[in-house]
Amino acid sequence: MSIVISTLDTAPQPGTEIIGLVSASCCFSKSMIGDVVANVKNWTVGGELNAYSKLLDRAMELVVERITENAVSKGATGIIGFRVCTSQVAEGAAELVAYGTAIRVSS
Repeated sequence: MSIVISTLDTAPQPGTEIIGLVSASCCFSKSMIGDVVANVKNWTVGGELNAYSKLLDRAMELVVERITENAVSKGATGIIGFRVCTSQVAEGAAELVAYGTAIRVSS
C-alpha cells in the first residue's frame, strides 16, 4: 500500500475530499535485562540507547503501516495533519500513537 502522509494541516489542492480521522497505536516494551543494561549505560557513559532507538523505529514503522491500512480501508489516498505522540502506559512499557485526517484527492 502506498499513500501520501503529510504534516500539512490543510488539503493540498482543490477537489480534495476530507474523509475523517484515522489513527493507529503500538504498545512496546523492552525486556527487564535490556532495561538494566540501558540504565547502566545511561548512568555511566551516556550516549544513545541503541536498543531503545531500534524499538522506537520499529514501533513507528508499525503505526505508519497501521494508519495507512486504516486510511486505505476508508478509501483515502492520503493523510494530512499527521502527528505522533508517546506516553508511558506501564512501568517499562510505552505507547506510540499516530493520528491524522484521511483525504481522497480526485484526479
